[in-house]
Amino acid sequence: MATVSPSWAYTLHLPHDPRAPGIGRATLRTVLAAHDLLRLAPTAELLASELLTNAHLHTRGPYALRLRAMETGRLRVGVWDADPRVPSGFTGEGALVGVPPVEAEDGRGLHLVRACADSVGASVLRELGASKGGKLLWAECR
Repeated sequence: MATVSPSWAYTLHLPHDPRAPGIGRATLRTVLAAHDLLRLAPTAELLASELLTNAHLHTRGPYALRLRAMETGRLRVGVWDADPRVPSGFTGEGALVGVPPVEAEDGRGLHLVRACADSVGASVLRELGASKGGKLLWAECR
């Protein structure tokens, strides 16, 4: 009889602190090692790093790293923040516009996420009861 791995999910709440993206990446590596998914580490870490850094740079409050097992060998890396504005083109459909010039020092993060992820998406979360609203940007890799 075949066994099925139970699904799992982790959420790491992070303060608005410049060290938080690094702490998120370290936590991601620990979770992947615990679930025998270290082969996903290079891509998953890039996805988490870009999403966490964007949350830190473009929002004012805390944010959270969410890791969720999808089907076998597939991981969803998500980052929640309290700002409900979804970056243009980050809906999983269509291309991002405004590729930065070659000499630009920033502006490539979401382009990297879109290029390296198998799929991406965004959810706007409304204020409901205990919810904090905001948005969740996610990217999947396998």
